[in-house]
Amino acid sequence: MSSIDLIQPKRLSTDTRISGNASGVMIPFFKFVLWSLPICYNRNTMPARDTYHQIVKNALVKDGWTITHDPLRIRLARRKNLFVDLGAERILAAERGTEKIAVEVKSFISPSDMKDLEEATGQFVLYERLLKRYYPDRVLFLAVTEDTKKRVFEEEAGQTLIEDGIIRLVTFEPVKEAIEQWIQ
Repeated sequence: MSSIDLIQPKRLSTDTRISGNASGVMIPFFKFVLWSLPICYNRNTMPARDTYHQIVKNALVKDGWTITHDPLRIRLARRKNLFVDLGAERILAAERGTEKIAVEVKSFISPSDMKDLEEATGQFVLYERLLKRYYPDRVLFLAVTEDTKKRVFEEEAGQTLIEDGIIRLVTFEPVKEAIEQWIQ
């Protein structure tokens, strides 16, 4: 796998198949096998990191942010945990104090942008509600590539989520590892 493959992952379909088993029969390899669920309920287990996790982390540091949590753990009752990908802060002018954010990174690489949007929205809303309760000084952002912003969030469904204040975006350029835009 080249570094280009890591930066720009291929879209996968649910009929992608793997071979090489003992009988030589092709076995369906469904997309739910490729990614772990983002919500982790076992207190000792963390979810798999998104494809762009390290790229977004580097871009935030370049943009003047200090990474304070990787990941930001939300401890729930009964020893259950949720993990937001990154917590960061940066010091602004003295009169404004410190600005704190939480960032959830999403790739949008499944065969269906709408399915990815539904899952990202549900996760964003859940994390935002819990952050308001446990970390009220943090503002949550969904980190997506510039390409994803154009492909998903400039279409009606994505635009509605932004216009209605349901989702806040931070877009980045994966090759340059740079933040492009903050959309609130």
